[in-house]
Amino acid sequence: MPQTVILYTTWPDAEKAEAVGGEAVAEQLAACANVFAGMRSIYRWEGALERTVEIMMILKTSAQRAPELRDFILARHPYDTPCIIALRIDGELSHPDYLAWILAQTGGDAFDADEPTG
Repeated sequence: MPQTVILYTTWPDAEKAEAVGGEAVAEQLAACANVFAGMRSIYRWEGALERTVEIMMILKTSAQRAPELRDFILARHPYDTPCIIALRIDGELSHPDYLAWILAQTGGDAFDADEPTG
């Protein structure tokens, strides 16, 4: 089975994250976008210690579509250096039908299911 990927990214607000996530799913770059509100981030930026509230988003996609999804996020992200981290999904330990659904939703292998959520 072709590989699937999770892209982890952070956003300054839920509105922007949900808009970009929805657009990515509509364009079949991602099968699903999960948006988590209220994450606290602590990091150093330009020499200063920063503490902000951010929104975390996880997007599930195929390895084939991951570069295009990354570029899609970069083109729409308001940060100068946005967090975009790709994590390959372990196909042996994951639910095979769900992985097949991700692939089907992103133009991969055929799988007749619009049902899975999350």
